[in-house]
Amino acid sequence: MADSNIKKWYVVRAVSGQENKVKDYIEREISQQGLDDFVDQVLVPTEKVVQVRNGKKVNKERVYFPGYIMVEANLSGEVPHIIKSINGVIGFLGEVKGGDPVPLRKSEVNRMLGKVDELAIKVDNVAIPYTEGETVKVIDGPFNGFNGTVEKVNEEKRKLEVMVKIFGRKTPLELSYMQVEKV
Repeated sequence: MADSNIKKWYVVRAVSGQENKVKDYIEREISQQGLDDFVDQVLVPTEKVVQVRNGKKVNKERVYFPGYIMVEANLSGEVPHIIKSINGVIGFLGEVKGGDPVPLRKSEVNRMLGKVDELAIKVDNVAIPYTEGETVKVIDGPFNGFNGTVEKVNEEKRKLEVMVKIFGRKTPLELSYMQVEKV
């Protein structure tokens, strides 16, 4: 039996539009078969997209490579057959008819995973254009038009706590980056 610790990344082709469902099927099946040692991760590379619907901003995740799922696994024994027999799986990428699935090269993996990280970083770079103590103007919501001071920046939630003077009293508001602009 091959060493189950040596894992490589493979690309599984799946029915487009069902990537997340197929990912769940793969994870469940591997788990039920007791083969967790052979499969480390099943990934559907996605990107976050902001869409405007009825005037509201909606965050959606869009599949980056439709029809492809990345699997970090040791494809020995029954593992490839089990994955191939899962509902919605078309097969492995790069396999010759009847041959073995071809693992991704390290550079390709980094590019694909880097793509995922890069997107996260890109979002973060754009993310925090505000600093504590800065004066901002509220441009959205019930306090539209009010100026306030940034008290706290919550990077994780992508929110700002802004102290706004309303009727002579200071009131803290929790606002997203989209709801304010620099004065």
